Amino acid sequence: MKHSVTERYRPRAVSDLGVWDVAPLKLKVYGILADGQEMTEQVVDTAQSFVGTEVPPLVAAEGEDNGLGFVIIHPGELGVSVLAHWWIQGSVLCQHIRRTLWGADAPMKTAARPVIACVWELALINAEQEAWRKTMMTAEPDALAYLQARAGLKVV
Repeated sequence: MKHSVTERYRPRAVSDLGVWDVAPLKLKVYGILADGQEMTEQVVDTAQSFVGTEVPPLVAAEGEDNGLGFVIIHPGELGVSVLAHWWIQGSVLCQHIRRTLWGADAPMKTAARPVIACVWELALINAEQEAWRKTMMTAEPDALAYLQARAGLKVV
């Protein structure tokens, strides 16, 4: 059995990159940075292009969207991951990922990989599901409150 080296946990900086309007969704955008990486304009532009091009058809195909979600842009040690998430049916989270290794000519074929997220991304995903429960799964759902509820923007 092949085993890889387990990465040592070190907190990573988290940033608020605003809200993107990618019809039919409004998406909170977060950045996570590994040591020595930076959130360049090119990384953000590539992420925005990916989300704007690939996510709307998936949202339409799945149906029953709630019009809200979040994106994580993560320049990590091995490459850049972009995780787009949106809520459907009031309580179900959908995800579409783009992962590009540093120096690669093209993104990995993530549809064939069973990867969900890394430990740092999972911390933000958990914070977002808590925000969803508190703001949207109530007697009076409040989309604005959800968009304003930000994961504790500290290192995760």
